[in-house]
This record gives sequence, structure tokens and C-alpha cells, in this order.
Amino acid sequence: MILLIPAYEPDDRLIALVTSIRTAAPDVHILIVDDGSGGAYGAVFDGARGLGATVIGHQANRGKGAALKSGFRHAGRTHPGEAIVCADCDGQHDVDDILRVADRVRTARTSMVLGARQFSGRVPVRSRFGNAVTRLLVRLATRLSLQDTQTGLRGYPASMVAWLQTVDGDRFEYELNLLLHATGAGYAVEEVEIATIYLEGNASSHFRPVADSVRIYAPLLRFLLSSLGAFVVDTAALLVLVALTGALLPAVVGARVLSSTVNFLVNRTLVFARGTDKPVRTAAAQYWLLAGVLLAANYGLLLVLTQLGLGLLPAKVLTEAALWVTGYQVQRRFVFAPPRASAVERPVAEPSRALGADVR
Repeated sequence: MILLIPAYEPDDRLIALVTSIRTAAPDVHILIVDDGSGGAYGAVFDGARGLGATVIGHQANRGKGAALKSGFRHAGRTHPGEAIVCADCDGQHDVDDILRVADRVRTARTSMVLGARQFSGRVPVRSRFGNAVTRLLVRLATRLSLQDTQTGLRGYPASMVAWLQTVDGDRFEYELNLLLHATGAGYAVEEVEIATIYLEGNASSHFRPVADSVRIYAPLLRFLLSSLGAFVVDTAALLVLVALTGALLPAVVGARVLSSTVNFLVNRTLVFARGTDKPVRTAAAQYWLLAGVLLAANYGLLLVLTQLGLGLLPAKVLTEAALWVTGYQVQRRFVFAPPRASAVERPVAEPSRALGADVR
């Protein structure tokens, strides 16, 4: 088992964590990634080395996601076949909880294991609110009902290590991207309840509320904006065509052909950029198959709602809202999903010399 700890400008709590793990589970390999903390923090990392931890590093700060991926590369190369547990360096995770996640991931062959906080007691407002928003968005996007989507305590079986290196994101958005892409890559997500610990109001966190929130929510926001744009085109075209023809079915079909063409082009180039790895003909065929299924569902729901006496415009809004989640999931998992990555098909670049073991 490997304990991977990304660290940026850590204090003595990192030493305390390494000491506690060494005492409670001396067989655990501790791997620390210094994410460009600078020479002023050398004594902390030297102290961790002195306790038997392996320290690798970035010469400049690159973000938590980049640090985790550097750790996954190093662990996969030096300890192949080992499961990995990731924990923060600032004392937010109790050692007993870390070991509980480690015990669970040992038996989870294809499952990501999250240490889920219950958010009881005194929790900073930004943390409580941020987790609530992210939890809702993840559920809409993936249908995963999770208690804690922002936890830094996570366990990954050895089977996931190669895949973990292929997921986009270099900063805090990386861990959300793992949740968004896990089920599409064939991995389950489980939770283990852990204590909720916020030291000094979470003052040690390097999370930037505005910039990092934009990064975290960007994938879902891009899809939402694309969907809203397509909805505007589709609704306007529907109203015009109904007025011109007086018939619902041809109006629905004509409006959907126009709006789905716009939506396909925007989603392929802007929303699911990695989907451009797939040939455009293949993606287009899958997209239009999905569009046909959604069109049938769209027409059926509109017909039922209007026959029940609901106006065309509110019926259209309800119909699109009901089908939005399905459309997002299918496009992300199948239509615009890149080819399944493996260590052979998509080799990950080796880290620079600044990432060698015990480098400062």
C-alpha cells in the first residue's frame, strides 16, 4: 500500500502525519510530492525523508492535480501492482480514517474509495456550500449519489493507476474530473465515512474560491451553456415552424435537426474537447442516433403534456429539463469519449529530472 501526499508549502503537520502513519502502519510506503514549495520548506521535507518517506518534487508550483499525477507515475513505476491512498498534508485527515480507506481499497478491485465527511459540527460556510453545489452537479451529470465530492482522502486500486494519469486537470478540478469520468471508464465509486476535521477554519487550504471554482465547474458549465444555446435555437425554431405549418411533429423534427447540428459542433470542439480523438464520422453517427432517441422522447413528452392542457412553451421547458441529464451522460460516456486509455495505448510522459526520487 502506498500513501501519496501532495504538499505545497507544508508545515510541521506533515511531519506529524508521517510520524503517525509510521507508528500505526510501518509497512505503508509514504510518497510525498513537493509541488514547488521552494527552499524555505526544505527542512519540513528533510524531516519527512528522515522518517523514511520518499520525496519527489516539482521545481515550480503546478497544482494539486499535477502533483497527484506525478505521484501516480512514480508509484506505478517503482511499486507496480500497489493500491494508492491519497491524503492531504495539513492534518485534515485522521490516521485511523486513512487506514480505514486503505483497508477498503485493498479489496476494491475496480472501485475508487472516497473518505466521506458528514459535515457535522463547525464547518466553514464555503466548504459546506461548495460541497453541496458539487454534490448536486455530480449527481446530475453521473447519477452518483455521493456524500462528499470534495474530499482529498481517496483510495485507488492498482487497476486504476494507469487511467488516473490520463484524466485532464492540473489543479483542484482534477479530482472532480475523476468522479465525472470514472463510471464511463468502467470504475465504481464507493464511500467510507470519516471524521469532519477543519483546523483553524481551513486556513491552511490553498484553494482559491473564484479561480479554482471556475476550473472545477467548467466541464459542467460548458455543457450547460451549450445545452442552453441549443435550447434557444430549438425553441425558437419550434415556435416558428408550428406557426407556419400548424403541425407539431414536422415542427419538432425540423427544429431538432437545426439545433442538434449546432449542438454537435459546439460539444465536439468546446465541451468535450478530448472527444476529437474519435473520428468525426463515428462521433456524428453516435450523436445522431442519440438525437433520434431523444427526439422521439421529446415528441412523446411534448404530446402528453400539451394534451394535458399545458402550454407549448412551458411543456418544452419541462421536456428539455427532463432529458438534459440523459443527453449529458450519453455524450460524455460514449459519443465524445476518447478511446479507452491504457499504459500501452497511451503512454504517459516520464517526469522530468526534477521529479526523481528525493529531489529538492
